[in-house]
Amino acid sequence: MITISTPDGVADAYVTRPDDVAGPLPGVLFAIDAIGLRPQTKQMADRIASWGYVVLAPNVFYRSGAATDLEPSADLTDPTSRADFFKEVMPRVRALTDDLSAPDLSAYIDTLRGLEGVSDGDIGITGYCMGGRLALLAAATRPDVVGAIGMFHTGGLVTDDDSSPHRRLPDVRADVLAIHADEDQSLPPEAVAAFEHALTSCGVTHSATVYPGAHHGYTMADTAIYHHEATEKHFAELQELFGRALH
Repeated sequence: MITISTPDGVADAYVTRPDDVAGPLPGVLFAIDAIGLRPQTKQMADRIASWGYVVLAPNVFYRSGAATDLEPSADLTDPTSRADFFKEVMPRVRALTDDLSAPDLSAYIDTLRGLEGVSDGDIGITGYCMGGRLALLAAATRPDVVGAIGMFHTGGLVTDDDSSPHRRLPDVRADVLAIHADEDQSLPPEAVAAFEHALTSCGVTHSATVYPGAHHGYTMADTAIYHHEATEKHFAELQELFGRALH
């Protein structure tokens, strides 16, 4: 664990790297889901690091407390407990606006690139749930260094608001990988189609697919909606993306 200075305070963050791969290595920013930085997301970061990357996973909710203080105490593999937990955390998710997130993301990126053993080339970002929107925001605000992003079960990508995430695509240089869930109420089929149209219209190199039978949050093995096959597909395609775009 390390700390990162941001314009609004100090964020705690998890750093992981492979033990048996010589550097310098590309950096990857891991943008957590709404549940937070916890053992599950650290394990996922470890797996990505094992491919040959230095991975930084910041606690994006640092304004609300340290990651250990925000970890869920309930068993989220129980559907009722998961639903109750999300009722509690959604206010802090909604409070993390783009205006607050953009400076944070730049601080995380600069910290990642400054870590020992991180190469000076492009970084990748992988984002889950709301973290997918953060990945897209980072790619649009820091196109100088973000070369590839993964977005998984990301809701709210297309809205009527002027600040809708899909409107940021003209500023994105990174290759984009998006694997949506077909049972995700936060991204209905018409929004999936509109996001695909925006990617194509903006000339963004991308792969955007919908996994059948998966729900919002399908990659998280510590919750009731974990989908093993969809998760393994996400890992395989993310590894291919980073291997192609960051080396």
